[in-house]
Amino acid sequence: MKRLIALLVSLVVLAACVPAPQVVEKVVEKPVVQTVVVEKVVTPTPVSVPKEEKVVMGFPRSETLFAQQLTGRVGTPDNFNEWVGWKNRDRGMAQLMNEPLWTIEPAVGEVINSLAAAPPQYNEDFTQMTVKLREGVYWSDGVEFTADDVVFTIEKVKATQGLNYNVQLQGVKSVSAPDKYTVVVELTEPNSRFHAYFLDRWGCLFIMPKHVFEKVEDILTFEYNPPLSLGPYVLHSYDPAGFWTAWQLRDDWERTPTGMLYGQPKPKYVVFVTHQDPASAVIAQVRHELDTAQLTLESLRAVLAQNPYARAYRREFPWVVNTDPCVTGLTFNTLKPPFDNREVRWALALAIDIVSYAANAMDGALMMSALLTPSVPLYLKEYYQPMEPWLRDFTLDLGNGETFKPYDPEAPFRLAEYARSRGYVVPEDPDQIRATFGYGWWKYAPDVAAKLLEKNGFTRDKDGKWLLPDGTPWKFTVLTDPNPGHHHYQNTFAAVQEWRKFGIDVEANVNEMWSTLNLNGQFDISTAWPAYEPWGGHVDLYRTFDNWNSAYVEKELGKPHYGHLSRWSDPRMDQVIAELRGTDWNNTERIIELGMEGLKIAVEEMPGIATYTYVGALTWDEYYWTNWPGAENIYTQPYHHWPNFKYMLPFLEPTGR
Repeated sequence: MKRLIALLVSLVVLAACVPAPQVVEKVVEKPVVQTVVVEKVVTPTPVSVPKEEKVVMGFPRSETLFAQQLTGRVGTPDNFNEWVGWKNRDRGMAQLMNEPLWTIEPAVGEVINSLAAAPPQYNEDFTQMTVKLREGVYWSDGVEFTADDVVFTIEKVKATQGLNYNVQLQGVKSVSAPDKYTVVVELTEPNSRFHAYFLDRWGCLFIMPKHVFEKVEDILTFEYNPPLSLGPYVLHSYDPAGFWTAWQLRDDWERTPTGMLYGQPKPKYVVFVTHQDPASAVIAQVRHELDTAQLTLESLRAVLAQNPYARAYRREFPWVVNTDPCVTGLTFNTLKPPFDNREVRWALALAIDIVSYAANAMDGALMMSALLTPSVPLYLKEYYQPMEPWLRDFTLDLGNGETFKPYDPEAPFRLAEYARSRGYVVPEDPDQIRATFGYGWWKYAPDVAAKLLEKNGFTRDKDGKWLLPDGTPWKFTVLTDPNPGHHHYQNTFAAVQEWRKFGIDVEANVNEMWSTLNLNGQFDISTAWPAYEPWGGHVDLYRTFDNWNSAYVEKELGKPHYGHLSRWSDPRMDQVIAELRGTDWNNTERIIELGMEGLKIAVEEMPGIATYTYVGALTWDEYYWTNWPGAENIYTQPYHHWPNFKYMLPFLEPTGR
């Protein structure tokens, strides 16, 4: 810690030598022609403030919230046309400007009706979807949002190759607006999950303003600058180099879904700033120039040590956010021997000591997840708790009449003991321990792992190293991307250490081509998520299971594959997927039954090893703003880079500093 703090002090000195970014104010004409002209004028300050007011980047500090941009510098800062490719939506577009039809809320476990006034309604065979829209919503230029915008968007996206969701919308037969606030979509075949294309989890198909886009000749090259807003903020200015984007509260914020549902957002301005490394974000938070950031665990500790106004999502160890609906871990290439053998996959799981693993990956600051779905509040309640009796009874066949029950409900308590040994404050209450560290994991049983391998022809040499059934040394690699702060990276090196301990000659493959190698199946084991992310705020696991659909499997390694990267499938899972597709989104009882059935299949077959739910080292500086949604007051998803951020802002309180 002393060395880290010394490094940060030196970085403060260096940062003082870096010139402040220029502020660019846009002077814009209303979008009444085919292309929108934007004139950029460089000014020293974008707003007028009293001399005594503290100013950061030209903004009055007491009225401005500064947030870190998670995905880094924007490559095309002038382009806001997010219907064409990736446009760094976390620069504020998703969080402040966009309103979808529906929004997932994973922390609370619900679906928010945003532009839609109610959940979607389907006919009996799921070939027709009806959407009732919220009345009184206006675009930021004063034009009312209506069903015509939704109809136009669906028709335009379906008709234009190259637009996001063009392929998905080929299933639309027709779309109409019986009245100003009703949309009816006719589908070419049954699809009970069609509305999910408009459900914002971390992106979706957003609605175009018809009165702008109907005048555009080439939508694929249109930059949509300035963009119109359905959210509570409008674009104020941005850095032409892509390092920051500033937003201003709309005068008519009450005519947005955010205003209608939650009231007036408190900050007048919100600025998203790129910090190229965790150290610069730490410096900004220590200076009270950055209100919210997602850091590494080490830099989180540095902020808490240096800034008495700083806090993490949890006020005590393990500090981190554990409401993110992603499960991290290890993905097997199930078309590549010996990982095509479920018993080999299970042997590798039982060769991991999850406490040692957690210590290496996150110093124990994590929530373990045995199921291939994250341990978010809704799934703990609907899947982990009710499935625990089944997990305790689940049995492996070791051969020769010997069996083994691999589930370890005591694993979170062992992790709590590790945390105490590190000097961290850990709750004593068993329920709180499980809520902090997870419900259980797999037993550390290297002797059982050895029996499974030996059952399948593996042997050991005189040095205890494992040999393949053909007698050659067992060597493989674990693929990861080169970002040391990412959970891919942390899972890789934790797994490598565990398996080397077990006697396997395994290496980490840190590779910048990791996305391409994953897509083409050119890996042994990857730390890509072992299961695709579910919704998190709805019990439906169709989004996860459908990626294991056998219809998507590319059998030839080296060719791109667009299902789950494991290339695993199972006829039983295909049946679960088909039944979910024919189950109404509102029939949660049946959805949960099918979800449990699918999760049991995934446990038995182990196409990937779930290790822990994605955790975020989130820090808030409470010098200017308080009432953040911490673990003791979790009223919304706490991340500033999620679309729910706009719903958080009405609840923040200015300190008056």
